[in-house]
Amino acid sequence: MADKSHSKQQLEAARAQSKADRTGQGKEQASAMQSEADQAAIDKHGL
Repeated sequence: MADKSHSKQQLEAARAQSKADRTGQGKEQASAMQSEADQAAIDKHGL
């Protein structure tokens, strides 16, 4: 069975994105974190 839990990197990126959405600050950094986490998941799981 495939592990469907999110990585630490994905969770941190999601928190940063949520904060950026709420406050309007750090949007570029949060977006970059999200992209890196997504790419890491693709590399790991071949999605």
